[in-house]
Amino acid sequence: MLSARAVAASRNGLRSFSGSGLTSEQFMRKMQNEPILEYKKGSAERVALDAELKKMAATVHEVPLRIGDKKIKNKLERNQVMPSDHKHVLAKYTHATKDQINEAIEVALIARQKWERVPLKKRADIVLHAADLCGGKYRMQLNASTMLGQGKNIIQAEIDAACELIDFFRFNAKFALDLEHYEPISTDVSTNQMSLRGMEGFVAAIAPFNFTAIGGNLASAPALMGNVSLWKPSDTAVLSNYIIYEILEDAGIPSGVLSFLPSDGPVFGDVICASPHLAAVNFTGSVKTFKTIWRNVADNLDKYVTFPKLIGECGGKNFHFVHPSAHLDSVATGTVRSAWEYSGQKCSACSRMYVPASIWPQLKEKIAAIHKDVKLGDVRDGSIFLSAVIDGTSFNRCKSYLDHAKSGKDGAEVVLGGGCDESKGYFVQPTLITVKDPKSKLMTEEIFGPIITVYVYEDDKVDEVLSSVKDATPFGLTGAVFAQDLKFIEKAREVLRDAVGNLYLNDKSTGSIVGQQPFGGARMSGTNDKAGGPHYGIKWLSAQTIKETKKPLVGWRYPSME
Repeated sequence: MLSARAVAASRNGLRSFSGSGLTSEQFMRKMQNEPILEYKKGSAERVALDAELKKMAATVHEVPLRIGDKKIKNKLERNQVMPSDHKHVLAKYTHATKDQINEAIEVALIARQKWERVPLKKRADIVLHAADLCGGKYRMQLNASTMLGQGKNIIQAEIDAACELIDFFRFNAKFALDLEHYEPISTDVSTNQMSLRGMEGFVAAIAPFNFTAIGGNLASAPALMGNVSLWKPSDTAVLSNYIIYEILEDAGIPSGVLSFLPSDGPVFGDVICASPHLAAVNFTGSVKTFKTIWRNVADNLDKYVTFPKLIGECGGKNFHFVHPSAHLDSVATGTVRSAWEYSGQKCSACSRMYVPASIWPQLKEKIAAIHKDVKLGDVRDGSIFLSAVIDGTSFNRCKSYLDHAKSGKDGAEVVLGGGCDESKGYFVQPTLITVKDPKSKLMTEEIFGPIITVYVYEDDKVDEVLSSVKDATPFGLTGAVFAQDLKFIEKAREVLRDAVGNLYLNDKSTGSIVGQQPFGGARMSGTNDKAGGPHYGIKWLSAQTIKETKKPLVGWRYPSME
């Protein structure tokens, strides 16, 4: 039976929901993360979310290009569909042409002239206002669009589209304002200042599908620091990203500072890299695409006004390394959460695991017990743990790896799951595979689906296998070590020093929180710029040092010359 509050919420729709209660004003007095709402049946937030899901799914949303004050629809010839029901069109949008992307560059450069001179405090206030709008007025739109459009369940959407986005806005603003506290040393002769100016040119923000919050951060973090951004969302996350654009607009960001440009990837890349005014690329996506952008920038170096900064995060082949002393329930739970939540489509998702032979039978049994209760289905079913993968390309990639495992190559055996079905949605079962060869493609290649591969090692080879983990793949994003042997934990920290950007000890390889675990990897996982940390804002500055001398210099001789 619904509570009186829930009944009122049902009658009043979204108007009854006012957010988590944490405001940016409170945050600036004491930094804390946005609380995660629980969405229990009958709660005000659950009723509000269900109402928004129903409303959003009943409409085909039209998403325009945004260039300055213009809303451009072209022919709205492209569709964003629901992954769990790929015949259901959620939004219609268009791709920007070369001319439109060039127009956006021109508009952005004009907007920059005023925006870069707006005091940082005022820019921060706009971003903090946006955070409050995300927490209340727009929270359910953000969550519903992420659930329906990107296949996240209720809590995964809440953590991403609401909480992490809010945290990015608030922590970025606080960290940016803290940067102004530094003052160079002045003397009796001279006064020294540091001007935190934005970069000369524009930033190309190229966003992924898997985190709504990342799209908002890639575009807004440079803007906060005084830059202008050309925002290219993923085709499979157009709707949720556009809602963030509208939130920032509602919060007061001037037209032209952000352009919203769904585009063909190669076309967008060619245009922005050919512009002499490219100041930076802020990218999250595949290694292949980032390498293409890097090469394109290199080919155009002689055109640029300034050397472009290239900031990128490219995913990984993340591991759980299990020691014989590990707490098995912790390993089982952490592995299920890291490998299968959001269908393994997190950059940090665990997709390879090293387990000692002595405990593998017990661990397999514990994971299998959880697997029986893990439900795959439509995101609007609150009981599901995971839903469909993002699109047909992802489905086919997952299927190819499942087929490889079923062939028995590399001693592969499908232990749990292994099925897939695209008749209605792009559904891939949560799957666990074992291999006898640690160099198997299942252990070394990024899959980006709910598939984890286990290599069972002999207990007396633990040090040897640990030493092989770093160079088993070209990636270096996240990894976890499970052990109750503290001496081994210390050894693993040293051995894996260069292996990952985020190392988790007795915890799963996913779940970094803004302000708690700044995120990013090196090697082929990216440029390791630690989004969500205090140093991220520096990437978007071209600081100017100003020395003003009060006493004229009149003598040219050194004292040693007397």
